[in-house]
Amino acid sequence: MPCHVRTWPVRAIPLSTVRSLTEQNTENMYSSCSVLPTPALWSSSLISSEDSSPASISGRCIRKQQSGLVVSSRKLLASSRVISPLSNTAQEKVCSPSVSAVLTNEHSTIANMEEDVENIGLFGLDPGLEAYKDHFRYRIKRYVDQKKLIEENETSLEEFAQGYLKFGFNQEEGEIVYREWAPAAQEAEVIGDFNGWNGSGHKMQKNQFGVWSIRIPDINGNPAIPHNSRVKFRFKHSNGVWVDRIPAWIKYAIQDPTRFAAPYDGVYWDPPSSERYQFKHPRPPKPKAPRIYEAHVGMSSLEPRVNTYREFADDVLPRVRANNYNTVQLMAVMEHSYYGSFGYHVTNFFAVSSRSGTPEDLKYLIDKAHSLGLQVLMDVVHSHASNNITDGLNGFDVGQSSQDSYFHTGDRGYHKLWDSRIFNYANWEVLRFLLSNLRWWLDEFKFDGFRFDGVTSMLYHHHGINMAFTGNYNEYFSEATDVDAVVYLMLASNLIHSILPDATVIAEDVSGMPGLGRPVTEGGIGFDYRLAMAIPDKWIDYLKNKKDEEWSMNEITWSLTNRRYTEKCVAYAESHDQAIVGDKTIAFLLMDKEMYSGMSCLTEASPVIERGIALHKIIHFLTMALGGEGYLNFMGNEFGHPDWIDFPRQGNGWSYDKCRRQWDLVDTDHLRFKFLNAFNKAMNLLDESLSSLHQQNRYKVGCDLPGKYRVALDSDAWEFGGHGRVGHVVDHFTTPEGVPGVPETNFNNRPNSFKVLSPPRTCVVYYRVEEDSQESKNEAGAVKEVQQNTNSSHEESRSAEADEPIQMLVPEIGAVEDEKEDEPYD
Repeated sequence: MPCHVRTWPVRAIPLSTVRSLTEQNTENMYSSCSVLPTPALWSSSLISSEDSSPASISGRCIRKQQSGLVVSSRKLLASSRVISPLSNTAQEKVCSPSVSAVLTNEHSTIANMEEDVENIGLFGLDPGLEAYKDHFRYRIKRYVDQKKLIEENETSLEEFAQGYLKFGFNQEEGEIVYREWAPAAQEAEVIGDFNGWNGSGHKMQKNQFGVWSIRIPDINGNPAIPHNSRVKFRFKHSNGVWVDRIPAWIKYAIQDPTRFAAPYDGVYWDPPSSERYQFKHPRPPKPKAPRIYEAHVGMSSLEPRVNTYREFADDVLPRVRANNYNTVQLMAVMEHSYYGSFGYHVTNFFAVSSRSGTPEDLKYLIDKAHSLGLQVLMDVVHSHASNNITDGLNGFDVGQSSQDSYFHTGDRGYHKLWDSRIFNYANWEVLRFLLSNLRWWLDEFKFDGFRFDGVTSMLYHHHGINMAFTGNYNEYFSEATDVDAVVYLMLASNLIHSILPDATVIAEDVSGMPGLGRPVTEGGIGFDYRLAMAIPDKWIDYLKNKKDEEWSMNEITWSLTNRRYTEKCVAYAESHDQAIVGDKTIAFLLMDKEMYSGMSCLTEASPVIERGIALHKIIHFLTMALGGEGYLNFMGNEFGHPDWIDFPRQGNGWSYDKCRRQWDLVDTDHLRFKFLNAFNKAMNLLDESLSSLHQQNRYKVGCDLPGKYRVALDSDAWEFGGHGRVGHVVDHFTTPEGVPGVPETNFNNRPNSFKVLSPPRTCVVYYRVEEDSQESKNEAGAVKEVQQNTNSSHEESRSAEADEPIQMLVPEIGAVEDEKEDEPYD
């Protein structure tokens, strides 16, 4: 395929450097037209006039990849049965200082890396990666060279990522300056309310690098474009047709509420100081382990309507804090014209979703969260863009080459499964746009990090479609790997942690790419966490396809703990994916239609409800306890929200009834939803008190250490809707088993044991008491706090049911056949 390159110098990649990304050492993995991206020669130190402020673009041409088969779900790109096989007992981290320096020093070259490539930190963690050192050599060279070009021509990566100070609308001394990168445009002008939508008097000038600009002087000391007024970019492309588009860097966009499906307009947003929100609270400290509350502001109202940022801040955030979460993850923040896309088809990347309010309203929400000690993460979508040409970035694509566009041309620029556009991550202006987008949300809105959506789609040319990842390393390091996107993610990770060292950055990746969750200085991609996406799939498989007696604790435990050593995971039993129409939440899978009639405490629970409440608690607790170093829950699932999520659409009569949260269910005292919510609250408090997520496997399953053990958390407690059958004030003393140090003589390979009688469908946490140490006293106090909170309604609940005998279910999994007593077990 032809390769289009600008006339300024480019450097071809030597075949000796790009040898093989696989063990086969094939030399033809990249087409012969591959070139390195060239810099925009726009350094702030070199700019002397408007015409000397170029923005350049270039691209690298890679052989066209074959598309996979399309599947039905936007998220279900691929299945991952086995995580890439790095043992949890792998050796300790080994990172070469010289390689680390190569990846961080702006003056370093690839020569140092080539000398020490065998000592890259990832190889010390996983020797199996050494077979792919050619891939890592090429990938690191691409990253180092790209970063060096940015530093040479834009001063630094951090300054490069402040493109919003140059592009879009900016107030400078006595004038508004508007710049737009649109190399395919033949003529251009700015239009809006300020000039009666007639741009004849506001023609823009184009420099040699495709950047259009105009300076609009103030009028009588006031900006010529009033704050909160509508604007658009009008341009003519090669066929002579004039089109109106929303500026790419617009900071706010609105839709006429009186017109159905009306197009969006850009809004010039520059409020006076009296109207600009001023942050009052500092960012809270980064938690040792994130307990994340995934939320969608628009659907967070009890009423069937779109909720606002301020209402969410005042009404929902206190619930989140009361349930002992330490992090809020906000979905659908970036403007998206189609509400039903859940925010994943972004049209305006620098604009907040206007359905829920203004940029100042969002700042109020984030500041309120910080005042409550909550970090706020943003669900950022850089994996693709909406194909909407009227409202979105795709409107700037008028058939030009990839180097003159935000997106690739042809099949490579179109995601067939998502019906959306794919960015050209090797393009200089695309890098500026996306990196600046990250810094914009961090600096302007004080977000504390990001959850990157659709990372699997970015990492591979096949986007993960129709792929069943098995853990074979050839699946990760081959010509299918999109190195352009990998380099972008490395730059993004570097930038985020440079601006905000305590940022939390999470990758949504189903493939299990090795090194995704390791620092760039080790040769990794730089994320702090990856989502443990196989866990909800396992629970859904069990709930849909297995009887209770077929559940295998060995298989469940293996699925929960199967992750790469030293790469942290955020575990979850269910997220928004499991709640959308066509699927069911765990509560709905367990109890289905009986949730509508059987959740009252005024009547005896049916076997379905009894089982459902019990397993709901167990599933979520086991996921938190074993699944990762962080935990995530989607809004409402903490109390077993019924129904599914269905955004207003033609098929449901544009109804909001299933696009809201029924908070009244958990607030009604005689409904059993309160028990699930109370257990969720206690789970989070346990981690807050004992750092159980941060210190994974502090006490192993079984009993390694001798001593005395007590209950820390019990899913069968009264206030969680259980029967109170486990004694909380009972001391459990250990008994030695076999010969210490000789596993075959021990009990389950452990030298000590203590006996408990566990009721069916319950989970109980025990902690070891060390009465003489200060640490144990602190832990005992923390556990006591948990128990005081969980036992506060114990007597009230027990007295309310004192006249009713405890009803035992027919014994199933883990049932004790000779259970006869109603007294707490000891």
